[in-house]
Amino acid sequence: MRRLWLRLLIVVVLMLAAIQVVFSPIRFIGWTPEWQSPRIGVNLGLDLQGGSYLVLEAQDTSTVRATPEAVDAAMRVIENRIDQLGVAEPSLQRQGSRRIVVELPGIQDPERAIALIGKTALLEFVDTQTTQLPQGARWSADGTTVTLPQGTGTTPTLKLQKKVILTGADLADAQASFDQDTTEPVVNFQFKGRGAKTFEDFTGANVGKYLTIVLDNEVISSPVIRDRITGGRGQISGGFTDIAGARDLAVLLRGGALPVPVEVVERRSVGPTLGRDSLDRTLRAGLVAVGMVLLFMILLYGLPGVLADAALLLYGLLLLGALVALGATLTLPGIAGFILSVGMAIDANILIFERIKEELRSGKTLRAAIGGGWSRAWSAILDSNVTTLIGAIVLFTLGTGAVKGFAVTLAIGVTLSMFTAITITRILVDATSAAVRPGWLRFGAER
Repeated sequence: MRRLWLRLLIVVVLMLAAIQVVFSPIRFIGWTPEWQSPRIGVNLGLDLQGGSYLVLEAQDTSTVRATPEAVDAAMRVIENRIDQLGVAEPSLQRQGSRRIVVELPGIQDPERAIALIGKTALLEFVDTQTTQLPQGARWSADGTTVTLPQGTGTTPTLKLQKKVILTGADLADAQASFDQDTTEPVVNFQFKGRGAKTFEDFTGANVGKYLTIVLDNEVISSPVIRDRITGGRGQISGGFTDIAGARDLAVLLRGGALPVPVEVVERRSVGPTLGRDSLDRTLRAGLVAVGMVLLFMILLYGLPGVLADAALLLYGLLLLGALVALGATLTLPGIAGFILSVGMAIDANILIFERIKEELRSGKTLRAAIGGGWSRAWSAILDSNVTTLIGAIVLFTLGTGAVKGFAVTLAIGVTLSMFTAITITRILVDATSAAVRPGWLRFGAER
């Protein structure tokens, strides 16, 4: 009985831990617990909460071609930029040889997404000697002439060779902040390795001259070098209307430049109303399916069916807890995998209960039948779940996007279903058999 109570305590602790992970009803400030409104902390995918859907196409230029390798490299840079945005579980897929499909859950402004994702973001530090260029001036593609903004000069263009000293590839970090003196938004950057030494040597040798900062051939700023700058640190200022603009530039610089230019060929904003409608319909279907499964178990097995249902509800809680803890994103295919794994979980209980019925019909006592039923059902449960896991692994390895979400949810669900069927249901059945009359736990053996 002492061991049984200990096992029951473990089940209760697991349940409370899962409730805290999924709903977060208690928040800890230091060591002080504080009650807050429960909410499900699982991330929702593009099809459930809405967001931005973009299709980008790599373009050939006079200097680079959109080869499959260049498109793969562009995907890595775009993924790095999206990670800087903090988007939960974005989706990037290749479409054909040149196109990249990007799904950004939670971002309702596709224009901002395009500005951050589709920009080449080639940062260059150009030596312009005694020529200070105004913000917005643009270099030609061959780097020989500069077109000035209207109203900034007597001539619309200047003959000026672009002499690049450093590029964004030499940066170690870039962070947005406010200038302590002017309070205007700025981007502080840090060079790495040889870049820091090159920056120090150049600024030391060119005091009183101009170092122009250029992004995608457009001048951001053209500050004068007042002294040797040691430590490889610098600052980009001017041109930011607010801190959001500085943050966006910092994101671009940290993510790196695209190896090939990309053009947006399709953009779509998936509204949250569509996502909410889809979620409501799916949840209703899932609740009906789970309710029918719970009712079926009670009608077929009586009190043992009620215990299996309790274990099934705990299984659902543990599965949600696992998804939240792993930071997984729930999509419509993921919910389908969730519902399918519920069927797998109850299937294991049915196998066990049928083996117990056979043991009872052979004349064994209830305790012996319970032990024998679990032992005989284990191999069948293991085989069926392992084959499902193999299928989920193949789907995750070869699939993309929503297929991977389905595979992840199914794999976690199958693993937890084995745990709940073999461990949780057994503990509940053992505890009930010790507390009620033997005739109450017949597992439908008289049928």
